Amino acid sequence: MKARFIAVLAGIGIGYGLLLFKLVDVQLAKNGSYLARAQAQYEAAGFLYAPRGTIYFSDKNGNPLPIAVDKDFPIVYAVPKAIDDALEAGQRLSAVLGVSADELTETFLKGASYEVLKKRADPEVAKAVEELGLKGMYVAQIPGRYYPLGNLASHLVGFVGEDEKENRERGRYGLEAFYDELLSGVNGELDDGKLTPPAPGGDLRVTVDPTIQLEAERILSALVAKHGAEGGNVIVQEPKTGKLLAAASVPTFDPNSYGKTPLSHFLNPVVQQIYEPGSVFKVLTMSAGIDAGKITPETTYVDKGSATISGRKIENWDLKTHGPHGRVTMTGVIENSINTGAIFAQQQTGNETFKEYLTRFGFGEKTGVDMAGELSGDVKLLFRRDAPAVAFATASFGQGVAATPLQIINAFSVIANGGVLMHPYVNAALAPKEVRRVISQDTAKKVAKMMVSAVDKAEIARISGYSIAGKTGTAFIPDFTRGGYTDLVINTYVGFGPASDPRFVILFKLNKPQGAPLAGTTVVPAFRELAQFLLNYYQMPPDRITTSN
Repeated sequence: MKARFIAVLAGIGIGYGLLLFKLVDVQLAKNGSYLARAQAQYEAAGFLYAPRGTIYFSDKNGNPLPIAVDKDFPIVYAVPKAIDDALEAGQRLSAVLGVSADELTETFLKGASYEVLKKRADPEVAKAVEELGLKGMYVAQIPGRYYPLGNLASHLVGFVGEDEKENRERGRYGLEAFYDELLSGVNGELDDGKLTPPAPGGDLRVTVDPTIQLEAERILSALVAKHGAEGGNVIVQEPKTGKLLAAASVPTFDPNSYGKTPLSHFLNPVVQQIYEPGSVFKVLTMSAGIDAGKITPETTYVDKGSATISGRKIENWDLKTHGPHGRVTMTGVIENSINTGAIFAQQQTGNETFKEYLTRFGFGEKTGVDMAGELSGDVKLLFRRDAPAVAFATASFGQGVAATPLQIINAFSVIANGGVLMHPYVNAALAPKEVRRVISQDTAKKVAKMMVSAVDKAEIARISGYSIAGKTGTAFIPDFTRGGYTDLVINTYVGFGPASDPRFVILFKLNKPQGAPLAGTTVVPAFRELAQFLLNYYQMPPDRITTSN
C-alpha cells in the first residue's frame, strides 16, 4: 500500500514536471512565436477593432433604417514567424490570392509578426486558403463598413477609407467624414499581453426619410434619363424646422465599391457645386421689394419686351413668341416670368436694399448645414464698389449670381415658413434653430400667393384640391472660356405645399438637358409627381374646396 502511494506521488511529480517544462518552453523558447500569433489573432478577429457607429434614416413614424453598418468580412493573414518554408508557401498561395509568388515570399521572409494578405476576401478565396492547410496561414472574420442600400443617398452618406497608420477605417466623404469623430470610437490595444478593450463609436440618426429619399431618387433618375441630361439634384426640406427629408444627386455611386467610380462623382452637388439659378430668383427679388415697401403684388409697369442697361440689351425669354406684355402687375411678372419685370422690381428696391435682402436670405455665406465641403455661393460682384447696373439687373432674374441648391431651397423655405430663415440640418439629434427673420409674415403670405397664382395659371404643377406654390427657372450656363453664355441650360423648379400651411419644400435641378428645353417641360412635372407623393404619404387634407355646378 505504501509502495503504491509512493508510486502515485512519483507519477504526479513527473506529470507536473513535464507540465512545468512545457510551460517554460512555451514562455521562454517559443514566446516570440506564440505572442506574435496571439497579436495576429486579436487583430484579425477584430478584438482590437472599435465598432463603427451605425447611421440610420428615420421614417415619418420615427422608425430607424440602417444605411451604414459594420459587417464581418473574410480576412486572410499570415504569421511569418510560424511559416516553415516561405518559398513553398508563396508558390502555393500565389494562384489562390492572385499575387505573385515572389512578392508573397518576400513578405514572408521579412519575419514580421503579422501580415494581412487579403482584406474583404471573396468567400471562395478564403475557403481555398483554408483548404491549403498551410502552417502560418489563417482566415478570420473582421468587421468592415457596409452599405446595405447601395447607391441610395450615397452623396449624403459618403464612405470610409482605410487608415493604415491607425489600422482602422476613417470617414472620407459625406456624413461618414463629417461625423467621423462620433462614429469612429477608439481601437483597443494589446501591449505585452495586456488587452485594453475597444470603445465602440456612437450611432447617428439622420432626418432623411428613406421612403421619401427612395421616391425622390426614382423620379430624379427617370428625369435625367428621359432628357439625356448630364445630371441633376433633388432636395426635400421641412420649412418649419429646416431639416432635410431627402437629398440626392445623379450620377450616383455605390459606396461599397466606390473605387470603381470616377472621382468627379464624389462631389456632393447639393452643397459643393454652385450655379446660376435663373428665374426662380425672381421670387426673392419680389420678396425684397415688397418687404421694403417699394412695390406690391399689384404694382404695375409697362413691359416693352426688352430693357437696355449699361449698354446691354436684355430681352424676355418669350419676346419672339409673345412680344411685349404691355402693362402688367408684379404678380403677372411671376406668372409669366418676365425678365424686365424683375429688373423693374429690383430698380424700385434699390441696389443697397437689394443686397441687404440677399444677405438676409443667406446668399454669399454658408448655411452651416452638417455636410462636408459646403460652399458659400458667389454674389461678390454685386458688393464691389464699381458693380455695374447691369449686374443688378441680371441678378434680379438669377443670372450673374451663383448659389448652391441648398441655399436656394433654404431661401424658399423662408417664404414657406412665414418669413423666418431656419438652420438646415440632417442630424436628427439637433434641434430646430432659427437664424433670423428675413421678411415679414405679411410679405411671405403675399409672395406665396403670387407663386400659387403662377402655378394655377401654368397648370403643369397644379394638384386638385391643394394650393401649390412654385416657380420655374431656366438659366443659360456661362461660357468660362470666351465669356458670355452658352446655349446649354440648367432647369430648376422650387415649390412648396400646401401653401396655406406648408409641410414641404421641393427643389429639382436638371443639368444640361438635351435640346435646352424650358423648365416647364422637364422639372415641373417631376416636382408635381413628388409633391403628390408627399401629400399622400403624409395624408395631408386638401386646403382648397372645389365645387362643381
